[in-house]
Amino acid sequence: MLKGRRAIVTGSTSGIGLGIARALAAQGCAIMMNGFGDAAEIEKLRAGLEKEFGVQAAFNGADLSRAADCEQLVADAGKRLGGVDILVNNAGIQFVSPIENFPPERWDAIIAVNLSSAFHTIRVALPGMRQRGWGRLINTASTHGLVASVNKVAYIAAKHGIVGLTKVVALETAKSGITCNAICPGWAKTPLVEKQIAARAKDEGIPIAQAEHDLLAEKQPTERFTTVEQIGALAVFLASDGAANMTGSVIPIDGGWTAQ
Repeated sequence: MLKGRRAIVTGSTSGIGLGIARALAAQGCAIMMNGFGDAAEIEKLRAGLEKEFGVQAAFNGADLSRAADCEQLVADAGKRLGGVDILVNNAGIQFVSPIENFPPERWDAIIAVNLSSAFHTIRVALPGMRQRGWGRLINTASTHGLVASVNKVAYIAAKHGIVGLTKVVALETAKSGITCNAICPGWAKTPLVEKQIAARAKDEGIPIAQAEHDLLAEKQPTERFTTVEQIGALAVFLASDGAANMTGSVIPIDGGWTAQ
């Protein structure tokens, strides 16, 4: 479906980002991976994409808290892949605390990685997309881009910002052949969420399985995790011709969380 397209997926060395990278690669996209982790493990993932799907896969370890690194990531993808047709802004970090105890440096880091990085990558990727008359911008927001929960002030502020950013970019590119949409996953079983589950189990003195159930039952009526494969499939659809007239859309994939 997407054979010959070139995609950047930030935060793609694990979790949702890796699921999206794999889904795009399966449809024929060349992939620029990005993220943190063990160098040998990242190389294994990169080489695995090339071998399994027969596409070019590259890696750039840009620190997305830095504007210059964001710009270099896009430039490097253009140089190594030949251009950027699809940009998936997925990277995210989390910190949990009541606002009066929330460390200002953690606020700054979360806003930088979860929100500002998308601004920086989009602004430098757009000119090439405009020149080619085709592009897909996909931002990973969250149900927390639509509703709030306690103790996550920076994350929720950033994800609400991603939703607003998505809508503005959609309007500014509406006649250009470029779309900009946001995916809003609910609870997906990623390393980020697994840390929250482990912390909950420890704090409440309950088994991990009970902590998982309680987490889902509070918010997600299906009481099932959204899978990274499901999120990847949604990203593929948004990159497809079938979604060519979808732009500025904010799409929950949350087991009914925001239907309540």
